[in-house]
Amino acid sequence: MTTDSVSTVAEPKLQRPPAERRYAVELAKLAAEDDSPRPPGWALSLQAARTFIVGDDSRGIARKFVGDPSLIDRALVTLATNRGLMLVGEPGTAKSLLSELIAAAVSGDSTLTIQGGASTTEDQIAYSWNYSLLVSEGPTERALVPAPLLQGMAEGRVVRFEEITRCPLEVQDSLLSPLSDRVLAIPELEGDSMVFAREGFNIIATANTRDRGVNEMSAALKRRFNFETVFPIADFKTELDLVEAEASAALARSGVPAPPSRDVLEVLVRVFRDLRTGDANSGRPQAVMSTAEAVSVAHAVGIKAWYLRGGTAVAGDIVDCMAGAAAKDNAEDLARLRRYLEQKAPKRKGPHWESLYQARNLLPG
Repeated sequence: MTTDSVSTVAEPKLQRPPAERRYAVELAKLAAEDDSPRPPGWALSLQAARTFIVGDDSRGIARKFVGDPSLIDRALVTLATNRGLMLVGEPGTAKSLLSELIAAAVSGDSTLTIQGGASTTEDQIAYSWNYSLLVSEGPTERALVPAPLLQGMAEGRVVRFEEITRCPLEVQDSLLSPLSDRVLAIPELEGDSMVFAREGFNIIATANTRDRGVNEMSAALKRRFNFETVFPIADFKTELDLVEAEASAALARSGVPAPPSRDVLEVLVRVFRDLRTGDANSGRPQAVMSTAEAVSVAHAVGIKAWYLRGGTAVAGDIVDCMAGAAAKDNAEDLARLRRYLEQKAPKRKGPHWESLYQARNLLPG
């Protein structure tokens, strides 16, 4: 077989590059034009960081977070102080996206991330060891393997701690000294065993309000954070525009040239908002009916229509794609969705609502 006969396969693209790569052009533009004072260690001023997140059409900067701009102001001010930033709210309210955008604007790097969970250990937060070097050399700096916290302190960057309340209390409290004294001790090292944080270091943590009680934070750790609540999108049109934009981008990455029609998306967003608030007839599902879930369903609707039917999506596709979002681990949630389709959908006018109603039997069970 000759080299010419071997077909070359293009390297797959990254599904989701970090914010500093997705918006590298915008960040470079803002940095070049930024003549406002910057906090020590920051890549951008507070004003430029705010513009990066909330957008400015006149400067060609896209809006990346849909929410209260004053929340962005308070978050940036907090990070310029010696307090950490805690973003709390319902799942799917873009807390992680916001923390990523802020870290990209402040540090130029959003990848110093700790994913909290029941199995998260202090090694995954602060540092661990290269065991082959540890055995041969002992605890030396060469054998030390920095985790995000140590790296962020040493380089003066923002560290993101996702789902912090999913971690055991003793793991959470490993942040006390870095947040209060800006120091991390490495007792295994001889001599200079203290790492002092450089300018620009801080922590953004996120927590879901539905996880309250899983591992409640200690009072000592709470005092070292400023808490900001990220609320669901209140305005229907704003949420619809966001779902349309995000679903279109997701479908394009999946090889689907056309997103679901706006009329279909209007039905989808209205269903999610109705179920999110709940009423006496349908009830509110225990599953999270967030904007992020709506985007996921819209993505699935477009995939199904294009790859299985070779056509455009109809409102009836929503039912088939929504079951897994509305009923994850609670059979009653599926019953609530069924009651909604049987009782409320027929009261809505229009062919798309009729399509949704006619597809009710596609629900499993």
